[in-house]
Amino acid sequence: MKIRNTIKEFAVITVGTAIVAAAVFFFMLPSHVSVGSGAALAMVLSNFIPLSVSAITLIMNVGLLVIGFFLIGPEFGAKTVYCSILLPLIMGVFEWIFPNFQSITQDPLLDVICYILVVGVGVAILVSHNASSGGLDIVAKMMNKFLRMDVGKAMSYSGIAVALSSALCYDSKTVVLSLLGTYFGGIIVDYFIFGINIKRRVCVISQDLDAIVDFVLHQLHSGATLNEITGAYDKQPKREMITIVDKNEYRCLMDYIRKVDPKAFVTVYSVSDMRYQPKIKK
Repeated sequence: MKIRNTIKEFAVITVGTAIVAAAVFFFMLPSHVSVGSGAALAMVLSNFIPLSVSAITLIMNVGLLVIGFFLIGPEFGAKTVYCSILLPLIMGVFEWIFPNFQSITQDPLLDVICYILVVGVGVAILVSHNASSGGLDIVAKMMNKFLRMDVGKAMSYSGIAVALSSALCYDSKTVVLSLLGTYFGGIIVDYFIFGINIKRRVCVISQDLDAIVDFVLHQLHSGATLNEITGAYDKQPKREMITIVDKNEYRCLMDYIRKVDPKAFVTVYSVSDMRYQPKIKK
């Protein structure tokens, strides 16, 4: 079972790496827009070093791999070794199959938009499996672990220097697009990682709380916590229910609360991650 799960995990990681490589080759390289990443820095360096972008990317990734292995952990390092080698290899295959490839859209702005959307999907797949395609992804993952910074924001900050480096060999329009692409790319990655699976933490104080709790337990098949509280104004004891639901369950729950107790006091919070040990029924 463990071997099967490992194979499945590496298959998913391979798909994520291929998506990132496709985004880099088909959208970023033709536009020369250096959206903050290791491959973007390699693209800038290729103007000064007589090597292909894929070769420079591979060389840079090796140096950062050592840091990632020791600071993040051997599991992350092992996966990143695989991805960091696979990414430039796939890029090299693209370079061989499509020599002198030109922009699909013939518009740098559209290329940037397509790049940040496509690469966002790939990076989200990798990060969700505790992996990285190498380059600045390793830096972002370390910032996420040690500074408690969102992965998207970390990638934006670490990529600004790369975006600015495009000024060494490209015009001002390309530099501006590089900075904008780096910033919005971080937001898109953050959304794909956290926004898709976001849940709601709903707190309810109601005179018909028993009915609402019953609805959560037996209709939504979700869990709930009951707290004994005291109102600060009237000093009267009350009960509060706390539950975490997904988007569809949230709509059902709110419709039911409005039906049974329109005067219920409800507060809602966004939850991007949830860890728990489910109870096993005996």
